[in-house]
Amino acid sequence: MPRFRRLSSAQPGRFPPVETGPRVLFNSIQFPLFLAIVFVLYWSARRAPLQAQNTIVLAASYVFYGWWDWRFLGLIAGSSLLDFFLGLQVHKQRAPTKRKALLAMSLLVNLGGLAIFKYLGFFVASTAELLTSLGLQPNLPTLHIILPVGISFYTFQTLSYTIDIYRRKIEPTRDIVGFLAFVSFFPQLVAGPIERAAALLPQFLVRRQFDVTKAKDGLRQILWGLFKKVVIADNLSGQVRAIFDGYASLDGVALTIGALFFALQIYCDFSGYSDIAIGTARLFGFNLTRNFAFPYFSRDIGEFWRRWHISLSSWFRDYVYIPLGGSRLSTASRIRNIVITFTVSGFWHGANWTFIVWGLLNGLYYIPLMLANKRPPDTVVAVGRLLPSLNELIAMMITFALTLIAWVFFRAESLTHAIQYLWRGVSHPWLGLDLSGYGPGLIACAILLALEWFQRDKQHALELSQVSVLPRWFTYISVALAIFVFGHLGATEFIYFQF
Repeated sequence: MPRFRRLSSAQPGRFPPVETGPRVLFNSIQFPLFLAIVFVLYWSARRAPLQAQNTIVLAASYVFYGWWDWRFLGLIAGSSLLDFFLGLQVHKQRAPTKRKALLAMSLLVNLGGLAIFKYLGFFVASTAELLTSLGLQPNLPTLHIILPVGISFYTFQTLSYTIDIYRRKIEPTRDIVGFLAFVSFFPQLVAGPIERAAALLPQFLVRRQFDVTKAKDGLRQILWGLFKKVVIADNLSGQVRAIFDGYASLDGVALTIGALFFALQIYCDFSGYSDIAIGTARLFGFNLTRNFAFPYFSRDIGEFWRRWHISLSSWFRDYVYIPLGGSRLSTASRIRNIVITFTVSGFWHGANWTFIVWGLLNGLYYIPLMLANKRPPDTVVAVGRLLPSLNELIAMMITFALTLIAWVFFRAESLTHAIQYLWRGVSHPWLGLDLSGYGPGLIACAILLALEWFQRDKQHALELSQVSVLPRWFTYISVALAIFVFGHLGATEFIYFQF
């Protein structure tokens, strides 16, 4: 298996089937051994100077990343060093024009690198298609550019550092080891959360103390994240692939199940990664940003985006939407800002028109809320009650249905594929097909949603401190057994590795 997926403009949005390899994936056999070694070395240096612990984190992070392909270590190191020194200079300068020039250098180099690796093939292919449609015969090369894993995440992380220094929200650090460790911190390096320097960098500049309570909760969150990934997401992936590939012979019920399965697959895959990352960081005394807050229980699309990929949503809010003028402008300008922000967010996910339309569609969903001046709820649904009210249930169902439609574009290989998939579902609602094969997947989805519903006011589903000992340990053991019996350990990458 290649160490990086080669993305061509022909099929950049595919979700590939099972892959295997020697990399240190969270769901691999190698990761527990790697984690144990780093854990022992790290806490063995707890009485040494702080620099020693940070050096261990940095070395472990570069080993973790270099295991994918050592050639791209230079890329992350170069990006980190550039923003480290530019941050010092931006803070030092008082002349506005020089400060802007330094910030522009950071933006140009970081976004330029991202554009080359992630989007150049897309633009070349789109240009070729446009010229062909005009009757011309372009002789443009077909590009197959290796996409460095995690580049979208650590690029945004370092960019926020220089931008916040420019805005005088934070001061730069002179601890180069601590800064490099902050950028490359291995639990969240490959797929986030996208950490702000204001939140995570100070944790590298003070001594950490081992906290047994925090470590235990970290292990529980790792367990839950692993369950979501290897038991739910990986078992659903085959059926999702079969339904999306064979949609032309299926009916609306089966296609709805396919969209439902993908919604749960991508949620369990990505939030599972975030849970493992957050839990692993807690073992080392760090607190990472919460990235998911049970988003499928949202009552409108605004609440959904406050609960889904929180670190990215807030990044685009603070560094794209607000600089465009945010909500301070006219209605037309606010609509423009919403559409731009969501469309750019879609494009961040990949060089494919399907992602752009997915982002645009979510932006269109959001506009009615903005026009009605309706703020997303800031409390969990059905607070203090076992079941939601009828209005809450209807609101959640509508929001989830809109989300499913958007997910079809996200998962499809092309716009034509997505439109035909949706049209097939509407035009052939029921053909009396045998749906018995989808039973296990539907049961798994129901169990997952039920567990998360009961824990919707917690940080994760295995936060069971309020539960008595026997039921609590029965749940832990049951989840662990499910991982070993039904899990696909070490079999597949996480979906967001390709973004």
